[in-house]
Amino acid sequence: MNNKILTLLLVASALPAFAQTTPSTQQPRPANEQVVVPQVERRDVKLPKFPSKDFEVGAFAGVYSTENFGASGIYGLRIGYHITEDFFVQANLAQTKVSDAAFRQLLPGGGIFPEEEQKLTYYNLSAGWNILPGEGFIGANRAKATAVYLLAGIGSTKLVERRRQTMNFGIGMRMLLADRAGLHLELRDHVFSTDLLGPRQTTHNIELTGGFAWYF
Repeated sequence: MNNKILTLLLVASALPAFAQTTPSTQQPRPANEQVVVPQVERRDVKLPKFPSKDFEVGAFAGVYSTENFGASGIYGLRIGYHITEDFFVQANLAQTKVSDAAFRQLLPGGGIFPEEEQKLTYYNLSAGWNILPGEGFIGANRAKATAVYLLAGIGSTKLVERRRQTMNFGIGMRMLLADRAGLHLELRDHVFSTDLLGPRQTTHNIELTGGFAWYF
């Protein structure tokens, strides 16, 4: 009886050591293992297309003063592209009327033009630089984005059925009234040469216009 008890005690003491030496068939689970793998169906998402508002179209009107022939109203169209926040390009097409009525009163043989009134048209391509971007206030509580800019470009002026290469220089101010609409005020000097009064001379023709623009 004592031998059986002794045998049982030896077997019981050897079981923990045997369990430690027996290799485990179950691998340990990583600490960052995801327990539940979600089954989410992927779908195509269309990104919204926001307008860049780099392009502009607009119209303008004002006064064009032709050297030696007085001033008259002018109107035209404008398109532009804003390359960066500071620089842009702009193309204009405009029309006005020129009169030689003052010369007809002085010259007994008639005036300078075949007819008293002649149509003057021009087109040009200019580059602009926003030199003073900022804000303008309408009343006490409304602030609108504004910019003062310089302009210079080249184009052509047609008067009395002849075209003359024209340089233009100017300054302007732009105010954005809404997200896509704005107002312009510009002062330009259109410089071209003419021989209508005899020897060819360079003339400076001042233009003051205001207009609106739509951005997209």
